[in-house]
Amino acid sequence: MTKIISTHSYRGGTGKSNITANLAAGLALRGYRVAVVDTDIQSPGIHTLFRVDPHAVRFTLNDYLWGKCGVSEAALDVTSGVVDENGVEVVPEGGRVFLIPSSIKTGEIARILKEKYDVEDLNTGFHDLCSELELDYLLIDTHPGVNEETLLSIAISDTLMLLLRPDIQDYQGTAVTLELARKLEVPQLLLVVNKALDTFDFRELAQRVFSSYRTPVAAVLPLSTDLIRIGSTGLVRTLHPDHPFSTGIEAILDVIV
Repeated sequence: MTKIISTHSYRGGTGKSNITANLAAGLALRGYRVAVVDTDIQSPGIHTLFRVDPHAVRFTLNDYLWGKCGVSEAALDVTSGVVDENGVEVVPEGGRVFLIPSSIKTGEIARILKEKYDVEDLNTGFHDLCSELELDYLLIDTHPGVNEETLLSIAISDTLMLLLRPDIQDYQGTAVTLELARKLEVPQLLLVVNKALDTFDFRELAQRVFSSYRTPVAAVLPLSTDLIRIGSTGLVRTLHPDHPFSTGIEAILDVIV
C-alpha cells in the first residue's frame, strides 16, 4: 500500500519544494518507487530540481484537472535527473522517481485560479496515481497556507511534515496548521526546522520546538551557502551526499520509513 506524505508550510520561502524533491531522491536511492505531485499551482517550480525542461512537458497537473488527460499521462519519469556531481544517475534498480508538474504558463495559472477546479478530482487523481504507477510513496508538495486543496492533502496523508524556519511568524502559523491536522487525525505529524544558522545549537533548537508543539522534530536543517550556490539546479542529496543538509534528509527518511 502506498504511503502518502504531504509537505507543508504556513508561509512561502521555507524550502518546502527543495526538501520534498530531496526526500523523493532519498527514497529512490533506497530502492522505492516514488511520485511527487506539485500542487503549488500558483507558483510551481519543483521541476527545476529534477532538471525538467518545462517546454518539453506534454501534460501537467492542470491538464488532468481540466480533463485533458489521465493523471498517469501527466507523470514524468525523472529518475535520470537524480544524479551525482559527475552527472551520473545514482538510483539503484527498482527505485524510480515520477513527477506530476504544474504548468508554469501564466495563462494556465490565471485560468485555474479564476475558474477553480473540483477538489475531488485531485483526490481521485492521487489514488489513481498510487495504483497505476504501483507507488511505494506519494509525496504531495502543497501550496503554503490553508485552503481547500491543502486541507484535502492533509486529510488523506499518512504523514504530514510541517516545515518552519526559526522565525516568530512561522511559529505562529505552524501552530494553526498543527491544530487543523490533529482535528483531521493525521496518523503521523512531523516538524522540520529549515534554514537554521550554523551558530545555533541545533539540538537545543529542536528541543525548544518540540516543547512548544509537542510534536516530533525529524530534523533541523542548516542555512548553507552551498545550497544557495546550487539554487534549484539540482539535488543536494545526490550532489553532496556528505553535506549536513543531506544527513538531515536521511534523518527525516529514517523517521518516515
